Amino acid sequence: MVNPAPSVVPERRSRSKWRLAATGALVATVVAGFGAITALSAEAAETLLSQGKTATASSSENPGAFPASAAVDGNTGTRWASAFSDPQWLQVDLGASSAISRVELNWEAAYGKTFKIQTSQNGSTWADATGNTAGNAGVQSVDVTATARYVRMYGTERATQYGYSLWEFKVFGGTPTTPTTPPTTPGGPTLPGGGSLGANVIVFDPSMSSASIQSQADTIFRQQESNQFGLQRYVLAFKPGTYNGLNIQVGFYTSVLGLGQNPQDTRINGDITVDAGWFQGNATQNFWRSVENLSLYPVSGANRWAVSQAAPFRRMDIHGDLNLAPNGYGWASGGYIADSRITGVEGQYSQQQWFTRNSTIGSNSNAVWNQTFVGVQGAPAASYPTPPYTVIGSAPVIREKPYLYQAGGAYQVFVPNLQTNASGATWLNGNTPGTAIPLTQFYVAKPGDSAATINNALAQGLNLLFQPGIYHVNQTINVTRANTVVLGLGYATIIPDGGVTPMQVADVDGVKIAGLLFDAGTTNSANLLVIGPNGSNANHAGNPTTVQDVFFRIGGSIAGKATNSLLVNSNNTIIDHIWAWRADHGNAGTYGWTINTADSGLIVNGQNVTAYGLFVEHYQKTEVLWNGNGGRTYFLQNEQPYDPPSNAVWRTDGVGYPAYKVADNVTSHDAWAMGSYAFFQNNPAVHSANGFQAPANGNVRFRNIFTISLASGTIDHVVNNIGAAATASEVVPRTVTNFP
Repeated sequence: MVNPAPSVVPERRSRSKWRLAATGALVATVVAGFGAITALSAEAAETLLSQGKTATASSSENPGAFPASAAVDGNTGTRWASAFSDPQWLQVDLGASSAISRVELNWEAAYGKTFKIQTSQNGSTWADATGNTAGNAGVQSVDVTATARYVRMYGTERATQYGYSLWEFKVFGGTPTTPTTPPTTPGGPTLPGGGSLGANVIVFDPSMSSASIQSQADTIFRQQESNQFGLQRYVLAFKPGTYNGLNIQVGFYTSVLGLGQNPQDTRINGDITVDAGWFQGNATQNFWRSVENLSLYPVSGANRWAVSQAAPFRRMDIHGDLNLAPNGYGWASGGYIADSRITGVEGQYSQQQWFTRNSTIGSNSNAVWNQTFVGVQGAPAASYPTPPYTVIGSAPVIREKPYLYQAGGAYQVFVPNLQTNASGATWLNGNTPGTAIPLTQFYVAKPGDSAATINNALAQGLNLLFQPGIYHVNQTINVTRANTVVLGLGYATIIPDGGVTPMQVADVDGVKIAGLLFDAGTTNSANLLVIGPNGSNANHAGNPTTVQDVFFRIGGSIAGKATNSLLVNSNNTIIDHIWAWRADHGNAGTYGWTINTADSGLIVNGQNVTAYGLFVEHYQKTEVLWNGNGGRTYFLQNEQPYDPPSNAVWRTDGVGYPAYKVADNVTSHDAWAMGSYAFFQNNPAVHSANGFQAPANGNVRFRNIFTISLASGTIDHVVNNIGAAATASEVVPRTVTNFP
């Protein structure tokens, strides 16, 4: 292993160590349900609509002292105050769509030199209701003519060195309207070539000037760079052709993709960059962003992609090096590459763990704790634990993720074929083998659509494409037809209301679920995604269901609760990159041992289920529980919960739950390259007995597994009381290369 500098390899990872810095830029957010609306006449008598309603903001100087809610509480002695930077915003959810006539702002001395009033029907797509408006200290009234549910002040320039500060933010207008049922056929704006993708899918064409493209991308990045728990969702889509001189920086909830059939069809002479300047060079919170299906020629010969969880890098053709560390080699915490080519060096540097699958690379440099390659041509030699390279020559069974593209000017979704014993990228020697489905065979869901509307479309035999945005569902979305494609764009986010399970798949062949974020609601759900009902027993070996780039969040944005995140009952299911996360930080009041409660991230009951790239963190009981025979896992990154108050509270026997457990009745299982970390920040005296647990059976095998303490708390053994203790005094991995 070549280590470029001692500072490149982090000593430990602890999100809580820097959480206070991040929390200062966040406030509590309550996400309300969306619905289709019918506008009222603007002639309704003026009424104060905003007082006591839910308010959120881009930041707070001090969430305890100056929360967003203070601007709508009717008390001119309390105020909201933002962080000391531009831009900033404060918004109010009126609860239903209303005709808006006027906005009154009662500024403190720190007012907005210039600002806009913006409105939205769904909390994610915003329109300017005014142009840039000059502000002044004191009470200011701005006339508005709009119909909307959400209204916000968007500050573009501060008048002082301090932030924006409002004693009161009042929205006046007509009375709320009554939601109506959305249409049951695809709707929304139609783009050239057919298809309805929504306003937050920004499509670029090679005929556009580089300056224009760069300006639009920069505007979105400025909004999304630190918008970790915001409601906005975006796709930047590039039509086939060549683009010059671009540096597309990718922030939260932003997906950048090419619209060609293959990566080489869309060439960018420039960079697509993720760095960590927003977080003082620390990349461990660079979540929820992606890039896909592009050919990239980096300006300096190396592209930077410094991410952590839920940030897939798929179908990319990098002509040069790929640097996976932030500028300055700060902490970074794991990511995922698939179906890609890197002609130069895949530079791991300070990435504590990384998973690369079915790709071609020129070479690899560096390793920290767990660098894993499955089906990667050009991978380094297997050498775990020194350096910690786990290398497996081929993926036994895989189907690459479906993707959106254009053919003949029309949008289609391409579904790659199932492969066995596969290595390398699918597109290197011609088109990826598979089937194209025209967008006319999809229901294009949009924010505000109800679960009933979506189920109606599924019952008509349509596939599903989710526009970027937030989707509240008060009943389960039921996917019952074999081979249905359910594809989300731009981190489309599904939130269950009333404790429902938001999505369930029948025990049928070949369903593809991809590109969705499930965010637990405030009423506990039993599960967030279920693949097959209890008792599923059909054999799907020839056409398995796939779950790809699907992410689960318990808390952080809202005070979510779910007993389990992903439940897999169907046999032969392929799980290909998930992040199931019980939040350890977030908006105020959304996380804590008794707040965002969740037992498990993944439970597998099906037989012969294969998992690639599992990221499961902070759940309160066994985090991955595997009950089915014939299972295979390639890579696990786990952090045990940060916040057990004590051994007695966490588990009555006083030792805590394992990160990954193979049930006692299982007779065959294989797993490679799994790591479990302890950082028991609430009580460093907490001990976990084992990182991993399995029955004493020669056909249940673990390879290259480890535990580590991140300087707080202890994991006594690696697996089944085997392996040395991972202790706070030595931040080094405790490894077991073969079990049993």
